[in-house]
Amino acid sequence: MKRLSIAVVVVLALVLAFVAGTYAAAKSYQFSGVVKAVDGGSLTVEKSAKETWQFELAKDTKGGTPKVGDKVTVYYKMVTTEIEQKPATTSAAKKK
Repeated sequence: MKRLSIAVVVVLALVLAFVAGTYAAAKSYQFSGVVKAVDGGSLTVEKSAKETWQFELAKDTKGGTPKVGDKVTVYYKMVTTEIEQKPATTSAAKKK
C-alpha cells in the first residue's frame, strides 16, 4: 500500500511538471499602439514617443494587415532563434 501511494505521488509530480513546462512555453504577451509603418513582412507600432517596437509578420498571423494610423494590439510570443555563447572570463571563473 505504501509503495502504491509513493508511485501515485511520483506520477502526479511528473504530470504536473509536464503541464507546467508546456504552459511556460506557450506564454504570450501583448503590445498596443499606433501603426507607424507596414513594410513587407514587418509591422512598426509606436506606444509612446519613447517606445516603438517592430514585429515580424508571419504568414499565419491572424487578423489581416493593418494600415498606417490604425490602433492595434499585437499578441506575440518570445521564441529563441539563435544563441551565441562566449566562454566565461577567467576572473569570473575564479570567483566561483
